[in-house]
Amino acid sequence: MAQVEATTERIIAADAGTVFDALADYRGTRAKLLPEQFSEYEVREGGDGAGTLVHWKLQATSKRVRDCLLEVTEPTSGQLAEKDRNSSMVTTWTVTPAGEGRSKVVVTTVWNGAGGIGGFFERTFAPKGLGRIYDAVLARLAAEVEK
Repeated sequence: MAQVEATTERIIAADAGTVFDALADYRGTRAKLLPEQFSEYEVREGGDGAGTLVHWKLQATSKRVRDCLLEVTEPTSGQLAEKDRNSSMVTTWTVTPAGEGRSKVVVTTVWNGAGGIGGFFERTFAPKGLGRIYDAVLARLAAEVEK
């Protein structure tokens, strides 16, 4: 099994604190940011950053649906990590200042991929597909905080 990684980033015209707070707001803002690939969104514990337990289904392709139950931590300032209890998947959101009134958001997802030919296709295509999904999330985040 090889580790698979997908990374997407965006500069947003809002300060880092505002952007981080929006991402950490699992009860309110976060649900509004999710495109159609996400379903059955539910906050089960907490709802604001570290200590949150959130569930959703992610339909990465027409045939591939992940049932995700994510524990949220804040490993460092400006960072949220979502560890899936149902798999090896970990998604990390990092928000840093990028000049006056701007911030850079980087979202990275890593997981242990399959072996063999299936693993080859997963390592080849999954990062691009997941990148498109998270690019849509970042576009919605920008629209939300740049108001």
